[in-house]
Amino acid sequence: MSYENDARIISDDVFDLINQYFDEERSGQNIESRVNFFDTYNDYFVLTDDGSYSINSKEINHKVETLHTSTGAISESFEKFIKPMKFRYDEDIAILDICAGIGYNTSAAIADFIKNSCDSNLTIDMVEISKATLACGLLVPSPIKEHDITKKAIEEELIKQNYSSLSLEKSEIPENIDINVYIEDARQTVQKLDDDSYDAIFLDPFSQNMAPELFSLEFFKEFRRIIKDDGIVATYTSSAPVRAAFIEADFFIGQGPIFGRKQGGTLASPNPEMLDTALPKNDEIRIALSDVGIPFRDPNLNDNSDTILDRRTEERHNARHNTKISSAVKTPIFLACEMDDEKLKRRVERNLAKMNIPSTTSDEAYYIVECENDYTKKQDRTNNSKNRILEMKKRLKKVKSGNYAAT
Repeated sequence: MSYENDARIISDDVFDLINQYFDEERSGQNIESRVNFFDTYNDYFVLTDDGSYSINSKEINHKVETLHTSTGAISESFEKFIKPMKFRYDEDIAILDICAGIGYNTSAAIADFIKNSCDSNLTIDMVEISKATLACGLLVPSPIKEHDITKKAIEEELIKQNYSSLSLEKSEIPENIDINVYIEDARQTVQKLDDDSYDAIFLDPFSQNMAPELFSLEFFKEFRRIIKDDGIVATYTSSAPVRAAFIEADFFIGQGPIFGRKQGGTLASPNPEMLDTALPKNDEIRIALSDVGIPFRDPNLNDNSDTILDRRTEERHNARHNTKISSAVKTPIFLACEMDDEKLKRRVERNLAKMNIPSTTSDEAYYIVECENDYTKKQDRTNNSKNRILEMKKRLKKVKSGNYAAT
């Protein structure tokens, strides 16, 4: 199977249906077919609470999910990817939209720009590996009028690549908006992009277990190269390895908006002053001290998902009890805490003892997480999630090596 087919995440039924339709469009020039497609096959699409449509994923671990939250597909784009941004609307704006899918994030960005801009220009580079997924964007009803602009850009690229043959989208792309569509592996795209180019990067793969290659440390190092000093990366995930990779790639990190999930996503920037909200305290502790904070690695930006997942599993195994506290029963979050559950306490303290930490209330335990005493939800240049995580990592290393002496 090719990487393109392996990486696409829409359901097999939809994938086959879309490909079959566009095969017929190329051969028969049937205009009515695309116009009537959604009415004929609307059961293949999923209506979300705000009236916009999503698509089912292929079966993953015996489950089928939608590509967007049921709370609202287009609302999710505005809440998670637009609202956290701090664009200067009197200046030109450049956005990289990775895993652009059916175009909602790009459409939300266009709507926001048109509403707020003053004589400036917008450039959006959309990256999506699957032609069929992009083509779905032509077939769903537009949830906002700006999606028609995105559809025009998608259609032009699909025609250029001989996937589509009919120019049916009537909306014009405004002169001050430039949309480039890359239909390829995003890892290859980013390596071709110029340094310090983007004000924002939208990172919207389906999941880290499906596409760890798009959450790897090396991929984020490319982000660090191409993003501007005040730029922001936004992604929906609160995953510890993803947040750890951002820090290792020299980003500051913060909590993203909560929408359609129990936890907020992640924001990352070279500039800590662009990020208002710190990660939850326990998230910081687990990322800093636990093997769950081992990032995904893709050294040459060309490994497949299984290789990347297996590499991380092995690295976690090797780090556990050596350089990292075991993640079992969320052991690190009990440092500096009294524990009433004796059974749980015994398990936690067995894990801690292997890292030269005598107990949850030992001097070593308090020393390692001491910086969390200054925790505030509002973060700034010095008191922020990244700095606290790095300080705890340094202190754990000192305790494990036997270089810590109580004062």
